[in-house]
Amino acid sequence: MIELKHMCKTYKTSSRDIVALDDINLKIEDGDIFGIIGLSGAGKSTLVRCINLLEKPTSGDVIIDGKNITALKKKELLKLRESIGMIFQGFNLLEQRNVLKNVCFPMEIAGVNKKEARERAKELLKIVSLSDRAESYPSQLSGGQKQRVAIARALAMKPKYLLCDEATSALDPTTTRSILELLKEINQKMGVTIVVITHEMKVIDQICDRVAVIDNSRIAEEGKVSDVFAKPKSSIARELIIPHDRAVFDTKGGRKLRLTFNNQYSNRPVISDMVLECQAPVNILFADTREFEGAIYGHMIIELPNDSRQEEKIISWLKESHIQWREED
Repeated sequence: MIELKHMCKTYKTSSRDIVALDDINLKIEDGDIFGIIGLSGAGKSTLVRCINLLEKPTSGDVIIDGKNITALKKKELLKLRESIGMIFQGFNLLEQRNVLKNVCFPMEIAGVNKKEARERAKELLKIVSLSDRAESYPSQLSGGQKQRVAIARALAMKPKYLLCDEATSALDPTTTRSILELLKEINQKMGVTIVVITHEMKVIDQICDRVAVIDNSRIAEEGKVSDVFAKPKSSIARELIIPHDRAVFDTKGGRKLRLTFNNQYSNRPVISDMVLECQAPVNILFADTREFEGAIYGHMIIELPNDSRQEEKIISWLKESHIQWREED
C-alpha cells in the first residue's frame, strides 16, 4: 500500500515560495488502479514524483508497504525504487539503443545477468505485443509503440507499483484506448498497482477504480470513480466531468439545471416523461453517459423555458421523481 501523510512540497525562488502540494493525504491500496486528475499546474505531476522521491517532499511522509521512504538512506532508496516502475508522456527511450536493449537497460543498471535480462526483455515485449520490433530503434516506431516499449521497460524489474505520468497525453484516442487496455491487463494478470496521472476524465473512467481530484495543490475530493462522476462535490470535479464551455451557457433561455442519473434512471426516458407531464419544452445543452462496473451513469444540462409557471412545474416534477439536480451558474 502507498500512503501519503500530510505531504507538502514548496519550491523556493529568489522572489517567493511556490506551493506545489499542500497537506496531501491519500491511501492507494494494493491491486488498485488509482487515478489522480487535475488541470495543468494543479500539482498532480509533482505528487506522483514525490511517491518515488524523484521530488523530495518539503514535509510529510511517503509510506510504502509500511516503510517511511523519506527516511531511507540513498542506497536503500535506490533498492526500493526497483519496486516502483514509471512511464512518462514523452516515452524517454534511448534513441541509440534498439527496443530490446531499451527494455534491458534498467536490468543492466541493477546488475542482472545479461542472458537473464535479454530473456526477461523478450518476455515483456511479448506481453506488450512488440516481439517483432525487438531490433527496431525508437525512430522507427509510432507513438503507441514507443509507449509500449516504455511500459515493458518499466516492468523490467518486476515492480509492485507502476506510476504513469500523463502516459497517454501524446497519443491519439484509438492508441490511448489500446494503451489503457494494456495497463488494465497488466494490473489484472500481474497484480501491479497502478497510479494514473491525467487531466482527462475519459482516461479515469476507462480503467481506474478510485480517483483523487487535485486543485490548487490540494485534494479537492477522493472516492470511487462512479461516486465522483455521479455526485461531484467540488467545482473542479464538475468542470472536469463537464468542461465549462461558455457556448453551452450563453443562451437566452431560462435557468440551467444539471441532472444526474444513476443506473436506476439511465434507461428511463426522463426528458420525454418530464415534457409530456409538465407540458413544457426544455432545451438540452449537454449530455454524457458513462459505464462504471456494469452500471450506467450520466449527466445532462437542460435549459428551462422563460416562464415561471412552467419552470415551477418542471422543478416540482424533478423533486417528485427523485431526479438529482442542481442549478448551474
